[in-house]
Amino acid sequence: MTQYAVTDPTTGEVVEEFPTVDDAGLERAVASAAAAHTGPLADLGVSGRAALLRRVAELHRERREELADLIVREMGKVREGALGEVDFAADIIEYYADNAEAIMADQPLAIQGDGTAVVRRSSLGPLLGIMPWNFPYYQVARFAAPNLLIGNSVLLKHAPQCPSSAAAIEAIHRDAGFPEGSYVNLYASEEQAATVIADPRVRGVSLTGSERAGAAVAEVAGRNLKKVVLELGGSDPFIVLSTDDLEATVRAAVDARLDNSGQSCNGAKRFLVADELHDAFLSRFTELMAEAVPTAPTEPDAVLGPLSSLQAAERLEAQVQRAVAQGATVATGGGRHGAFVEPTVLTGVTPEMDVYGEELFGPVAVVHRIADEDEAVRVANATEFGLGSYLFTTDPAQAERVADRLEAGMVYVNLVLADSPELPFGGVKRSGIGRELGHLGADEFVNKKLIRSR
Repeated sequence: MTQYAVTDPTTGEVVEEFPTVDDAGLERAVASAAAAHTGPLADLGVSGRAALLRRVAELHRERREELADLIVREMGKVREGALGEVDFAADIIEYYADNAEAIMADQPLAIQGDGTAVVRRSSLGPLLGIMPWNFPYYQVARFAAPNLLIGNSVLLKHAPQCPSSAAAIEAIHRDAGFPEGSYVNLYASEEQAATVIADPRVRGVSLTGSERAGAAVAEVAGRNLKKVVLELGGSDPFIVLSTDDLEATVRAAVDARLDNSGQSCNGAKRFLVADELHDAFLSRFTELMAEAVPTAPTEPDAVLGPLSSLQAAERLEAQVQRAVAQGATVATGGGRHGAFVEPTVLTGVTPEMDVYGEELFGPVAVVHRIADEDEAVRVANATEFGLGSYLFTTDPAQAERVADRLEAGMVYVNLVLADSPELPFGGVKRSGIGRELGHLGADEFVNKKLIRSR
């Protein structure tokens, strides 16, 4: 049976299946990517590739309704969120097209002695991207767009539950005019992905996914001396030390937890609230979480849909049940109906409990009472993850101090949901290696060649 199937999480119905590529097809895919890299993709030059990326962005916008419908069906994303994701993907692609000259510009170096030195950026070769189901378009855009601009051809293994959106993305690149082999969709197994990573024609791999998947990919890449970028899990803290508008802060907290039905790597998951604000925060936060009723993602006012699959919902439910068995208290929620999980708030969580530092990938939040700034930093850093973080304070000096002390790749002060194409995205510790988006994201799979003259 094929791994690649569209299963509507709202109903559990298998809607469509796609065949896994055979070994001969895999070889053709890698060969075409290698040929494109040294041939027609290179021949386009930076300006030519930028022009094609601009057309890719236009096609995302022209097809936004159709593209949104695909991921509503594939992974249960609420439709307004699906439309917003398509728009954001288009913005990312357009950003790289618009900034092509600056991204690829030579970097002169000040040197000792006579002559000149410059760093010139050029492509490495075909790359494998292994992408997740939670943001089917956005994740692909932030990997594929900068690398196509650079001149790296792309082999894309999407999540097995996103085969229709994967095909749609490939069609967009083809219809935009990218040469054959520039962007190749692969319905590949994990074993075949390992084969691609090991292939000497493939020069690197980028994965967004679980720690388990990241470790497996990094192991194969390491054995074969390949560059990797890994964006893995997160257990992001949301720290509230002071506020002059508690209602706005609580609403920001709910938005940060329920975005994408709670299925965001950098969604806020642990809420660390100063003692004097804790009771009022918890009361209002619990009220607003309880008001977000899970519903069919096609409903016009849907805020919270199903999780991506029944298995994902069952896994999250098991985490909540284990937390309760270990002594946590459910302030609201805790129920599950098929793939729909009630917004849930846990309190009384202590360091001895599994849920204290693990990732909760769904609409479940943990609220902690914090004595002071030092305890906030200590609890925030008491996890193996280090992706994003959120800090609310009215004291600018405190914001600087705490931001410097947080073990995270990103710190957002007094705002949420502020990702943007120009801002680098990535983490530390077990949250991954490398960066995506912005100029830093375009500098990962690049030959930074020194040219020294006199």
